[in-house]
Amino acid sequence: MRISLLQSVLTCSCVLCTVHSFVFAQLHVDEQHRIQWHSESDVSRFRRPPGGVPVTVASPEIVGNERYLPLDEAINLALQHSEVIRVLAGTSAVSSGQTIYDTAIATSAIDQAIGRFDPVFSANSIFRRNETPFAVPDPADPLRALIVDRRVSGTDISAGLSQTNRFGGVADFSVLDNWNRRGAGPPGSGSLDPTHSPTMELSYTQPLLAGFGRPANQAPIVIARLGLDQSYFQFKDSVQELVQGVVTAYWQLVQARTELWAREIQVSQALFAAQLAAARLKTGSGDQADTAQSSASYANFKATLIAARSSVLQREAALRNLLGLTPEDGSRLVPSTPPTRDRIEFRWEEVVATAQQKRPDLIELNLILLADQQRLIQGRNLAKPTLNAVALQRWNGLSGRLLDGSNLSTSPDDHTDWTLGVTFSVPLGLRQARAQVRSRELLIARDRANIRQGLHQIEHTLAASVRNVDQFFLQYEAYRETRDAARDNLEVQTTRYTINVGNATRGVPLLNALQAITDWGNAVVSEAQSLTSYNSELASLERHTGTILDTHGITFVEEQYASIGPWGHCVGPDCYPKDLRATKSGERYPDSEKPSEEFFDLNDYPKRREGPLPMLPQDPQP
Repeated sequence: MRISLLQSVLTCSCVLCTVHSFVFAQLHVDEQHRIQWHSESDVSRFRRPPGGVPVTVASPEIVGNERYLPLDEAINLALQHSEVIRVLAGTSAVSSGQTIYDTAIATSAIDQAIGRFDPVFSANSIFRRNETPFAVPDPADPLRALIVDRRVSGTDISAGLSQTNRFGGVADFSVLDNWNRRGAGPPGSGSLDPTHSPTMELSYTQPLLAGFGRPANQAPIVIARLGLDQSYFQFKDSVQELVQGVVTAYWQLVQARTELWAREIQVSQALFAAQLAAARLKTGSGDQADTAQSSASYANFKATLIAARSSVLQREAALRNLLGLTPEDGSRLVPSTPPTRDRIEFRWEEVVATAQQKRPDLIELNLILLADQQRLIQGRNLAKPTLNAVALQRWNGLSGRLLDGSNLSTSPDDHTDWTLGVTFSVPLGLRQARAQVRSRELLIARDRANIRQGLHQIEHTLAASVRNVDQFFLQYEAYRETRDAARDNLEVQTTRYTINVGNATRGVPLLNALQAITDWGNAVVSEAQSLTSYNSELASLERHTGTILDTHGITFVEEQYASIGPWGHCVGPDCYPKDLRATKSGERYPDSEKPSEEFFDLNDYPKRREGPLPMLPQDPQP
């Protein structure tokens, strides 16, 4: 007996040692003893071919194939390439973080919330065999005992169907079927072998306080639907910002190209003045001061011209980024839509009312308030004690074979169980639930404050935009007059400097001519900047009122795709939302089929008058 016990102990010890070694070996293998990471080549799998080499101001050839681009086409290109929405940021474009898939993703949260009320079917089938050892008196010697076992094998089969309703109640229907067969065993171990014990059970639990009511139980569904609305208006807001960014970048490119033209004329005029001063110095009718002054001014104008060329490239690059084009494709984007100079009048009350109704960001604040109100309903419901009414009805059956080989059975209707009652539980003080209610009440107060601040800020934003519209338009008219006056002054001053040979006023005509060149160029640049800013601000005002998509005829269409459904994979294209895409814009802006900067009368500039001295073919040398 002692040897058997020792053998058992040793056997158990060996088994435990083996298990211990295996477990700790696995733990040792799974532990991280080194810092490990994937290589760049393993992770960076997505690539795209690079575009052309970017053009810079140092490139030997900046002029490429001109591609006339109307503003309507620019907007449609941006919408076509807007899988990820981009927005204008200074002289570049960045991702807004919004994609065309976000709203479709938000729809899945609704089905997840409704899924709580879907019926749940469960089924189990278990095959088992149990051997339980125990001691019985030895019939041959009452002082001794025998170790025998009771063998029971069988099958447990169950199936059930349960469902939670919109009032919080849970109904459950289940069927159980147990088969048991005993092996060799002591006498009196049972009268039936095998036995069959079918059971059918129907139960229902209904919360009466916490968890009761349609508003509290449907709150997650309402919140999910509000989340879908919030995602939609966030996407709409980003698309509005994209359209406004395209319009702004377009007019900025027009302004930069107009400025480049003006700077080129300035360089040409300054070059003539410098060459004339150098020629006069050689003939003795000029002096060193005029030559030095004209050369310095010419160099400054050339530096300004380089900056203007760089500005054109940067503005074109920003527009390309917004349109989803590569940085360089061998062509130059040439805007062909002329800016409008029609003055737009606004009715302040209608502007404010429209913005308060249609601005997506303000709508989003209201949706947040509605969602928090639903969470407050949930919190107040959970702040009640748990009081549930329970009811259960069970039908029990039994059948089997007797020792004499005959069968014995009873109907489930002959043996029934039932239970009826209530269960109650409550945390004393309900501290956690009351704290959650207070938190949600304060969140609602904060939401309302944010809405009031949003309305306040929107009105100030609209006021600033309306002021900017009038300012830019009046500045355009003023700079238009300034340009005409500066052109006349430049013609007079250059003529005076060209024909002046005497020494009595030496230096003065030159300075006046150089200042006139500067004034004329600045007037042209200011005229173009004010008018393009006026056109950009009109789009900004539409953006601030939330109507920029309506005025451009842009709507949204939903694309669907086939995904796994309740009976496998859906058949056909109309199954589940995939994305939300913007349609093409309407025809709003005219196409002049010529560069937009020609709207600023590029042929109307001071004609250089040849003086009595010939121009030099190269840059002047003092």
